[in-house]
Amino acid sequence: MTEKRFDVIALGELLVDFTENGLSGQGNTLFEANPGGAPCNVLAMLKKLDRSCAFVGKVGEDMFGHLLRDVAAEAGICMDYLVFDPEVRTTLAFVKTFPNGDRDFSFYRNPGADMMLTPEELPLNAIGDSRIFHFGTLSMTHEGVRGATCRAIDAAKGSGALISFDPNLRPPLWNGLEEARTQIEYGLARCDILKIADNELEFMTGESDFDKGAAILREKYPNIRLFNVTAGAEGSYSYYEDKRVFVPACKLGGVIETTGAGDTFCACVLNFVLERGLDGLTEEDLTGMLRFANTAAYLVTTRKGAIRSMPERADVMALLQ
Repeated sequence: MTEKRFDVIALGELLVDFTENGLSGQGNTLFEANPGGAPCNVLAMLKKLDRSCAFVGKVGEDMFGHLLRDVAAEAGICMDYLVFDPEVRTTLAFVKTFPNGDRDFSFYRNPGADMMLTPEELPLNAIGDSRIFHFGTLSMTHEGVRGATCRAIDAAKGSGALISFDPNLRPPLWNGLEEARTQIEYGLARCDILKIADNELEFMTGESDFDKGAAILREKYPNIRLFNVTAGAEGSYSYYEDKRVFVPACKLGGVIETTGAGDTFCACVLNFVLERGLDGLTEEDLTGMLRFANTAAYLVTTRKGAIRSMPERADVMALLQ
């Protein structure tokens, strides 16, 4: 792949996840302010793997916006292209965690600053100076930021960057699920690398059988060269050319919550692509990719939050060995 300033540049939401963390002396639920947002979570893990990364997005000119900027910069992510909105507040999410580690989200985003990013605020030169451009659909829920996302995708493709897409479906943030389906289809039609969760695959195809669902989307979107499906605690699948690989999840116990697990997995896949490219991959390559990604994703589930909870490469390798 061509030498560029950034290995990966990501566009989208940067927000605070308020995660349940016990009870106060009065019996009230305590919430811990965990910096997050799927695209920046991906970059945080990539930085642990020594990749050069930059984030494009918008936060409020408020205490949470500055917290997010500082934490992401502390993680080593280039935050030069973060825009502060003086009028609209930073998006917040309150996360309820269930005993199995799954979550339910309540978003404070009507509007949120991340929705306010405009095409004119995009750093098109930086986007063109990246090897991979990564995005999700939270930056496509509303017209303004949707226009910015589409323009950024075009700029990245025009520069020869690979396009990475994670639908990251959050139904409460859409006006209707048909609109969500339309925008996910837009992303599917433009990406080279896809990470899609099992529930999103079923949403898009009506198929609970992963092989059948993947076959439907791969036939419809032949542009997707590396098609990965995450199945939570069961593991993950990779489809590439005529190959199909499944690797079980790492199950060593100690799961606290699953926030950031999919983003960690996605980052490890992108790191693999940066190392190996997308040509001539073998089943052994794909198996190694999934084993590393599954293990890293497991480790982040044993901690709260995402950006500050990403594992070191050495931690992942220690478990693999």
